[in-house]
Amino acid sequence: MEKIIQDEINKSIAVKQKVLKELIPKIKKFSQMSVNAYKNNGRLIMFGNGGSAADAQHLVAELVNKLNFDRPMLDALALTVNTSVMTAIANDSNYDNIFARQIESLVNKNDIVVGISTSGNSANVIKGLLKAKEKGVTTVGMTGATGGKMKDIVDLLINVPSETTQRIQEAHILIGHIVCGIIEEELFGKNK
Repeated sequence: MEKIIQDEINKSIAVKQKVLKELIPKIKKFSQMSVNAYKNNGRLIMFGNGGSAADAQHLVAELVNKLNFDRPMLDALALTVNTSVMTAIANDSNYDNIFARQIESLVNKNDIVVGISTSGNSANVIKGLLKAKEKGVTTVGMTGATGGKMKDIVDLLINVPSETTQRIQEAHILIGHIVCGIIEEELFGKNK
């Protein structure tokens, strides 16, 4: 059992070392885009399925409440929290439309839409990103190594260099925390 624990921790560290080596420019760009969105009355709107839905909600909570210090709330939205809306769209239309339908009315031109999918191929995430692109909104995709279909859709692809779901998800949270921390510092750090 101890060996399994050590192996899992070492695998996580190895992926994070690759993130450190390969993704800093993309994380920096995502951070800069996000800070600019907030300075222009935009916000982050995030979504995904399963663990990626939980990641979207987790990161939105860091923005709305706080991450490192008390400060005013930041407007952010996870499209995975209104179960009545999601199930109505899934029932009356199609599950693949649960994010796209919400994006039709909730997204503004200065927002950044962030789709999270470890494979990069989740049909409902793809449709949501395509709807955002149709509205002229900046899009970011958080995926695993290949980027899947999202790589050809988004303005910025943050593809974690792994093909193991849990390692990708661990890195997505790390990257999200970094971005949220930079947003918080850039917007409110002088007032700490």
